[in-house]
Amino acid sequence: MHPSTSKLSLAICAALMLAAPLRAEPTSAAPSTAAAKSAVLPGDDFFDYVNADWLNSVEIPADRSGWGVGNALVEDTNQRIVKLIEAMAAQPADAEAKKIADYYAAFMDESGIEAKGLAPLQPLLQKIAAIGDKGALAEALGGALQADVDPLNATNFFTENLFGLWIAQGLKDSAHYTPYLLQGGLGMPDRAYYLDATPAMQKLRGQYQAHIAATFKLAGIADADARAARVFELERKIALAHASREDSSDVLKANNNWSAADFARKAPGLDWKAFFASAGLGGQKKFIVWHPTAIVGAARLVQSAPLETWKDFLAFHRINQVSSALPKALADQHFDFYGRTLNGTPEQSVRWKRSLAAVNAAMPDALGKVYVAKYFPPESKQRLQQMVGKIVDAFHTRIDQLAWMAPATKKEAHAKLKTLYVGIGYPEKWASYEQLEVAPGDALGNLLRARSVHTQQQLAKLHQPVDRAEWCMPAQLVNAVNMPMQNAINFPAAILQPPYFDPSASDAMNYGGIGATIGHEISHSFDDQGAQFDAQGRLRDWWTASDGKHFKQASAALAAQYSAYKPFPDLAINGQQTLSENLADLAGLAASYDAYHTTLDKQRVTVQADQQFFTGYAMSWREKEREAALRRAILTDGHAPDKWRTATVRNMDAWYQAFNVQPGQTLYLAPKDRVRVW
Repeated sequence: MHPSTSKLSLAICAALMLAAPLRAEPTSAAPSTAAAKSAVLPGDDFFDYVNADWLNSVEIPADRSGWGVGNALVEDTNQRIVKLIEAMAAQPADAEAKKIADYYAAFMDESGIEAKGLAPLQPLLQKIAAIGDKGALAEALGGALQADVDPLNATNFFTENLFGLWIAQGLKDSAHYTPYLLQGGLGMPDRAYYLDATPAMQKLRGQYQAHIAATFKLAGIADADARAARVFELERKIALAHASREDSSDVLKANNNWSAADFARKAPGLDWKAFFASAGLGGQKKFIVWHPTAIVGAARLVQSAPLETWKDFLAFHRINQVSSALPKALADQHFDFYGRTLNGTPEQSVRWKRSLAAVNAAMPDALGKVYVAKYFPPESKQRLQQMVGKIVDAFHTRIDQLAWMAPATKKEAHAKLKTLYVGIGYPEKWASYEQLEVAPGDALGNLLRARSVHTQQQLAKLHQPVDRAEWCMPAQLVNAVNMPMQNAINFPAAILQPPYFDPSASDAMNYGGIGATIGHEISHSFDDQGAQFDAQGRLRDWWTASDGKHFKQASAALAAQYSAYKPFPDLAINGQQTLSENLADLAGLAASYDAYHTTLDKQRVTVQADQQFFTGYAMSWREKEREAALRRAILTDGHAPDKWRTATVRNMDAWYQAFNVQPGQTLYLAPKDRVRVW
C-alpha cells in the first residue's frame, strides 16, 4: 500500500496482511503497449526504458506526495464514488445510504465545523484533565485502545495510542481469534525518526516538537512549548523500547503467549486489570504480545513518568487523531507536518477528497456495495477467476519442477494452493453498520463513534468462529492482499480495471499487469513470511531441513541484491526489510509468465509477445515520488520503491532473451547469479 499515509486504514484485517502496494495511479485509459522512445537500454534501466516518456511528461499533483498509475486509478474511483454519494443524498435508498450521505455532508460542512469551534473537543480534553492518579491513567490508556494496526503492513504499522490492538486467529491456533498487543505511542512513523542521528532526522524531530506545540496552542492549551517538550521526550523514551522494522517482521519473535495474569509480572508499572477492563478485554485470558520489549518499556514509563506528562501525551494525540473533524486551523496544522514536512506534499487535498476518505474509513463496506453494483460487471469477475485458475496451476507446475524441494515439502506446498481462498471483487458477506449512529452536522462525534463501532466489531470476533472468507479490504480500494493466517487472498474490484486489468487489452498486457499482481499475492503464501504457515494458517515448520536451508540461501541472495540499490547516495534500500515483497514480486511475475504462455499456441510464442508481457509489467509500476516521501518509504515501507521493484526482471531468463540484454549492462546478471526461488 504505497502512497497512503492515513493513520486509520480503509479496513483492518483479522489476518496477517502482506499487501501489494497501491501501485502508481493511472489515467482512465489503458496505456500504450509501446515502450518509450528512450535512449536508455532495457538492460541498463528497464523502468526508465519503458516509462521515460511518461516520467518526463507527468507532474506530481500539488496535493500528492507521489503520482503514478495506481494514484490515477484511485482518483477515477473516488470521482465515481462521490457521484454515488451525491445521488444518495438526493434520494437515499435505505437507512445505510442515509448514513453515508449524512456522514459525508457533516465532513463537507466546513462552515458548520468552524462555527462550533473547539466546543466539540472540550469533553474529550476535560475527561483527560480529570485523570487524578495512575489507576485512572490506565483506564484512559485502555479506553483509547483501537483495533487499527497491522504488524506487517508498513503503511498502517504505527499507532499514536500507547499500544496497538489486532484481532486475528492465533499463530498456532487457527480455530480461535486472539488479541495481539503491539508497540505504539509514537506520532512519527517509526523509532528511527526519534533515534537516528542523521541531520535530516534531527531536523524532523525539531519540526515534530514544533507541531505538538502548535497543536496545543491552536487548541487553547496553555504552556504549549513546555508541554510539547515533555510529550516529545516521553515519545523518545517509548521509541527506545520499540522493536526495529526487521524484528517486527519476524513472526517467530512475535509468538509470545501471555496470560492476563502474566502482564503484572512481566510488564510491571501499569494497572493491567484496569487497562484491560477499560479496553473491553477484561474477560480475556490469553494474549499474544508481538513486541514484548515495547510493552515492558511502556509499562515502566507509565509508572516512572509524571502523571501530568501522560495527560499532555493523551491530550495531544487525541487532538492529533481527530484533526480532520476540527476547525481549519487544526486540520491545516496536521497537514503541515504529516503532509508537507514528512512527505513533501505542497498542498492539502480538497475538502471532498478528505470527506470521502472519512466515509471510506467509517463505512467501507457500505460504499463497497454500491460501488460494485454499478462498476464491477459479472463478466470481469468470471475472466479474472479464469486467470487466477491458470496462475494457481502455474504455481503447482513450478512446485513440481523444483529439483531442490523434497516430496514431503512439495506435498505441503500443494496443499496450501488447494485450500487457498481467493476473493475476487467483493466479500461474500458485507459488514453491517446498523450499530453506528450518524448524526447530521456532527463530524467529530460521527468519527469517534465510527472508530468505536469498528473496534467493537473486532472485539466481538473473540466470541465467534474464525471466518477464513472474511475480507480485509473494501471493494473500492485499489490494492490486493494475502493473509497467510487465513490462507486467503483479496482482490478488490477497484484494482480489477484498466490499466491493471483491461478486458479489451491483450493477454500479454493483462498477465503482465494484473496477472503479476495475482501471482504476487499467491506467492506471498510462499515468501519468507507466508512459508512459515501451513494450509490451515498455522505457524508451523513444514519444510525439510535441507529445503529450508536452500530457501533461506536463495532469499538471502535476493535481500543482498536489493540492499545494493541506493536511491540516494546516503540511503540504500533495506533488502531484509523488503524481502517478503521482493520474493512475491519475483515468484509472482514468473508464475504469471508461465500462465500467460499456456494461453498461446506454439505459433504465437514470439519475442514480441514476451516483450509486451514485460513491458506491461514495467508500465504497471509507473510512479514518481517526492524526495521526502521516497526517503520515508525507504525507511519504513516493506515494499521497495516501484522503480526498483521493476528491476526484478533481471532474475528471469526470458527477459534477457526478449530484450537481448548483454553482459556489461547495468542490470545484467550471469545465469548463476540470477535468484531462483519458486
